[in-house]
Amino acid sequence: MKQIPILLNGEMVRAILDDRKTQTRRVVKSIDHDLLDMMSEDAVTGAPDSELLELLYGPSTDDNGKSVADQWMVRCTECPEEGVLTLGQGFGRIGDRLWVRETHAFVPQTAYRCSTGIYQQVNPNDNYEACVYRQNFDRSRSFPWRPSIHMPRWASRITLEITDVRVERLQDISEEDAWQEGVQEWIGKETPWKGKLAPATVHGFASLWESIAGPGSWDANPWVWVIEFKRVDSAGYY
Repeated sequence: MKQIPILLNGEMVRAILDDRKTQTRRVVKSIDHDLLDMMSEDAVTGAPDSELLELLYGPSTDDNGKSVADQWMVRCTECPEEGVLTLGQGFGRIGDRLWVRETHAFVPQTAYRCSTGIYQQVNPNDNYEACVYRQNFDRSRSFPWRPSIHMPRWASRITLEITDVRVERLQDISEEDAWQEGVQEWIGKETPWKGKLAPATVHGFASLWESIAGPGSWDANPWVWVIEFKRVDSAGYY
């Protein structure tokens, strides 16, 4: 079982704490997306179809035939003779754990010890130092917030266990999956989705995606990792 860090913004941290988020999507960056399009091309429609892809995990080789660490691979279920494409490590496999990095600050351990609703994680190597989290912190403060990328493992309060992994096009998301992404219904501009206008939940997810990845990132419809998870309490961590 691997322990893998993952960045989440404040809104998504709150969704996990509220038990509204059990999925996350991340762009597949290890391979040309045109190759995935070709491998998943539907013989009738000619359109990419993620249902035609089988995701595998196991031993792999590099371009010189040398064995490398276990990796994710994908192959076409209708044309297995064409071989596999290697996708790399991705964000882990089923059973691995993701520890969430979020905006935080270090404070004296005694500062908010008795404060209701203020989560603290104590540094196991320094009992004087503790970590507090911006997402649920509603008090006046005199310390600087630290970007999530700088959070050390001991300070993470959220650990997630991966329960499923797949790859699909971004706009293949269903209404139910949009709910599992932790979004709220969104009223605003119309969003194209599968040849029609997206329902409120999918529009909410599209808006969230573009707020993070930038304008046009929804329309680009990239291949993404879909990572399903459950929240767990791991020994030694909140």
